Formats: sequence, C-alpha cells, structure tokens
Amino acid sequence: MNSKTRLEALSKFLKSKRANLQPQLVGLPTGTRRRTPGLRREEVAQLAGVSTTWYTWLEQGRDIKVSSSVLDSIASALQLNNDERKYLYDLALEVNTNVYKHEVLQTKLSPSLEKILTELKYCPTLITDRHFQIVGWNPAAAYVFLDFEQIPIEQRNLIRLVFTRKELRALAVNWEHFVKGFLSIFRVYYGQNMGDEWYTQFLEEMSNLNPDFQTLWQENQVNMAPEVLIEFRHSKAGKMIFNLTSLQVHGNTDFWCSIYTPVEGSSTEEKLKRRMNQSEKS
Repeated sequence: MNSKTRLEALSKFLKSKRANLQPQLVGLPTGTRRRTPGLRREEVAQLAGVSTTWYTWLEQGRDIKVSSSVLDSIASALQLNNDERKYLYDLALEVNTNVYKHEVLQTKLSPSLEKILTELKYCPTLITDRHFQIVGWNPAAAYVFLDFEQIPIEQRNLIRLVFTRKELRALAVNWEHFVKGFLSIFRVYYGQNMGDEWYTQFLEEMSNLNPDFQTLWQENQVNMAPEVLIEFRHSKAGKMIFNLTSLQVHGNTDFWCSIYTPVEGSSTEEKLKRRMNQSEKS
C-alpha cells in the first residue's frame, strides 16, 4: 500500500468513526442545527485536546507527523475499541512497511491443523490466509457452504465468494450481518500489511465487481475476532444456527480459523449429522 492509499484509508476511517459517534455519548449537546451525522471535527479536536486545524489535516489525509500519545487521545475521543485503535496506529504511524511483491503465501497446513479440521467433524471450519484465500476446510464446511474442491484455487477467496456466489447469499438469513464479520477481520489484515499491493488491487476489483462490497467496506468496521450468531437457511437441511468463533493461528503463518459451532438447544447439530451421514452413504 503506497503512502497515498494509506492516507486515504486513514481519512475515510476517521470520517466514518466521527460520523458514527453521537454527541450525547460524549457529553456534548445534540443541538438543532447539525447538518452532518455524528460529531463535528472541532468537537473531536476538543475532546482529544488538539487543535482543530491539526485534526482537520489528519482527517484530510495530509502527510503530517503524529505521535503515539496524540493518537491515543484521538482514539479515546472517538471511543475506538482495541482493534480499531491498533488499525489507527497502523495507518497513521505506518508501522508495517514490509514489501510483499510477488510473494507466494504458504498454503500447506500443519499436521495439527489438519487434525483440528478432522476432529471438528460437525463444526463447519474454514482456514484462510491473510488474503482470505481458503487454504483448508472440513467436510462439514463443504456441506454447509460449498464444495470448495470444485472451485479453482485462484477463486477460493472467502471475501470474493460471499459477494459473488448466489448460493452463499441465499444461505444466510441476514447476509449483511454474515459478511460484515469477515470484512472486519479482513480490514485488520489490510491495516497490518501496508507493503502488500495485493490489497489495493483486490479492493479495486471487488468494488467494481459488486456495489454492495463498496457500501459495506466504507463502514470501516474493525474487529479481530467478532463473535457472530448466524442463522442459515440451508437448501437441504433447512434452518441451522451457528456461533462463529474466529481464531488467529500463531506461528510462521498468517492463518485464520473460522469455526461455526452449532448452537446448543437447536437441532442444528442433529440435522448436520443426519444429512452428512446420508451423503456419505449415497
């Protein structure tokens, strides 16, 4: 990500977070003459203890020098969560500048990850890399989502699939809720890998491919491990309810593990067992 792209991302992120923060939440009067949603720039500057001019330059994406302490104040004024705060630092301080040109990401899973996929027999599980390329899945994931084996390797990108495959859009009862969790994780990787031009190219491609992507991406949600309750309407199994748990795989890889656990008290696990057993016998 070049400096211009990084500063544009910083500008959009700050504007989005300012627009989403209501005055009453920070002890400011709502007023009757607000023409834009959320806080004004001068209000953020006041809360952060910085000059309005300086904050305006920061939000405009100007290439100015910032310190961690000032960013702490900005983050507190905008009530950012820990993941959003780190994302702000990644963009403003440009702490990740490694270049990844033509790098081939590791796709081979360790025996321990293979074992995890096997043991989570009735918990649909996906393993992705930092580009959200799907590098591993179990039979439960193939049954609930797609037969990933039938999808060309270069097209096995989770973000691309949820925005382009009609069967995945029809699967989730609340499709936007479903994809926002993935986008919030994807944005974490986006902020962490400033030198990887792949992200710039991919975001441009997805924005041109699907207008819904651009709309949801502009919400600037950042969450390293969102806990999502998701309801599916499977074409064969019917109603299925899962808790999505996201885990980062520590080590020499940038793998991410997404585990869909059947909600206790629902019939999801029983349906999955029955349907998968029937598929194995047929």
